[in-house]
Amino acid sequence: MNEVTEKVYQKACQLDPNQKEYLQAVGVFLNSMDKIVDDRPELTYHKILERVIEPERVVMFRVPWIDDKGQLQINRGFRVQHSSAIGPYKGGLRFHASVNLSILKFLGFEQTFKNSLTGLPMGGGKGGSDFSPRGKSDAEVMRFCQSFMTELYRHIGPDTDVPAGDIGVGGREVGYMFGQYKRLTNSFTGVLTGKGLSFGGSLIRPEATGYGLVYISDAILKGEGLSLEGKRCIVSGSGNVAQYTVEKLNQLGAIPVTLSDSNGMIYDEEGITLEKLAFVKQLKNVKRGRIAEYKDKYPQANYIPRDKQIANPIWDVKADYAFPCATQNEITIEDARNLVNNHVKYVGQGANMPCTAEAEKLMMDAGVLIAPAKAANAGGVAVSGLEMCQNSMRLAWTKEEVDARLKNIMTNIYQNMSAAADKYSEHNNFIDGANIAGFLKVADAMLGQGYV
Repeated sequence: MNEVTEKVYQKACQLDPNQKEYLQAVGVFLNSMDKIVDDRPELTYHKILERVIEPERVVMFRVPWIDDKGQLQINRGFRVQHSSAIGPYKGGLRFHASVNLSILKFLGFEQTFKNSLTGLPMGGGKGGSDFSPRGKSDAEVMRFCQSFMTELYRHIGPDTDVPAGDIGVGGREVGYMFGQYKRLTNSFTGVLTGKGLSFGGSLIRPEATGYGLVYISDAILKGEGLSLEGKRCIVSGSGNVAQYTVEKLNQLGAIPVTLSDSNGMIYDEEGITLEKLAFVKQLKNVKRGRIAEYKDKYPQANYIPRDKQIANPIWDVKADYAFPCATQNEITIEDARNLVNNHVKYVGQGANMPCTAEAEKLMMDAGVLIAPAKAANAGGVAVSGLEMCQNSMRLAWTKEEVDARLKNIMTNIYQNMSAAADKYSEHNNFIDGANIAGFLKVADAMLGQGYV
């Protein structure tokens, strides 16, 4: 690291030594900043790096709720409002047992630059709770969401902070929270995105992250004289991002062959077609089942249980391209070696920070093209931003209009991060390119607004 960025990183480590996910994200970001600090001395003089890695505000609160047995339960709620330099805070709410302050600070930090890359006027934030909707009744989920919003509502607003969904927070949860916000404030505003279509939601929102991932991947590959047509693709996860990644890959002529969940993976050598994907959507979205049931329906597929003590077998499948769409750090250095040994040429990050820093370096050194998450999975927040626009104008765009705008945004992200990589780093170093392109817009806004 440059002397300037090293000092910033060491200070972050001293302040938050146990926040490993947050420090990992800060470390990768600061490595990219090495390329520009000497060219932009005002960034050092005004301590922009020190300021941009620190959230503007962190809210933490308890969430009491009553389960179906009449027992009081207590969970912890968070909202990390990271940066409002270019617009109101914008970022999802995650309901999962793994949620803690480190994960949400990392996500809010990444969200700031992801939102900047979209070109839309949105700041960065993230929030959620260690509550898990899995195994809970609709009534329990509703009571939790209402209690969560009873505290959160005082910290958000259409011109202040506009949350959305994330892991564990889909249309059901967003609807319950929106209803409670409306009840508490006596106002109907676009304060949450990912809403139902009948009360202000946008078409293409569930599909947006997966579709956007494939759109930017298509642009990157075409830029290198490659194509998705006929290529075998590894996709991890089986939630919305993975499902709609598989859908759009099929539509563009690729052959997705895997899906997974926390228990294991399925490998269908014949390809996961749109017909088979329809079964997965029913299985996961309606029945809330496990991916192992895929083999019961399609016995030609292989199901491999997950042993967390060894390298994940999904990354040891022979394929052309890989799309990690499950969770952070799912690709370790051992998994990266398997991908390189199997001659995977491209990794499009559908999840947030799905590769460890060591895994990313190994793949880049081997010549693997990597589309970093802050660029590759920006489709979700891009359409959330479009939902905010529609809410403000009190209108609704057609599916075709939203899809065209999404594709245009993802293409522009590719062009901007590619140009930044060529100018400040190396050709096709999209990690540096995305970090630098996203940061400079935020930095210029911070410089223009003074010491805030």
